Amino acid sequence: MKKLLLAGKVILGAGLIIIFLNSCKNETKQEDPKEVAEDANEAKFDSIDSKEDDSEFLVDQAEINLAEIEIGKLAQTKSTNAEVKSFGKMLVDEHTKSASEVSALAKTKNFTLPTSLTEDGQEEYNKLNEKTGVDFDKKFADMMIDGHEKAIDKLKKASENAKDADIRLWASNNIAGLTAHLEHAKMLKQNLDKK
Repeated sequence: MKKLLLAGKVILGAGLIIIFLNSCKNETKQEDPKEVAEDANEAKFDSIDSKEDDSEFLVDQAEINLAEIEIGKLAQTKSTNAEVKSFGKMLVDEHTKSASEVSALAKTKNFTLPTSLTEDGQEEYNKLNEKTGVDFDKKFADMMIDGHEKAIDKLKKASENAKDADIRLWASNNIAGLTAHLEHAKMLKQNLDKK
């Protein structure tokens, strides 16, 4: 009987040690800033679907601005092409202004926004950062075309479908600026493709 009791204690002790060691291995993974913001908005506006849709639009805009700012900074430091560097500076300037506007608008609507680069944004940044020279410049131009096309589409939808008049107006007012960025990115790509 004593041997059985002792064996039980040894097994229990070994089990506890294994559980403890496994818990040490599982470092807490930081949640994506976009998901944190969306969860906070869902909790606030669970019963008001129109606010939830509008909050998702502003969360997307904040995510876009954060990514464009970081990619613009990367272009300024990593590219050797003057056009790419100039485009990168313009991105930082314009999207910093846009981020400020989105933040102010979100604040008046009591929406939560991501405040740091999201997982998707970081992934895109890392893909670009792996490139060098002309490959970097071409990847940058491709990303700018693709990203601005998607952003313009979101702005157009929000300018027509957002429930909040202020959000519709902001989206409508920003389509022209992003369209100019898209055209600039397309010209940049044409010039780079000649090299």
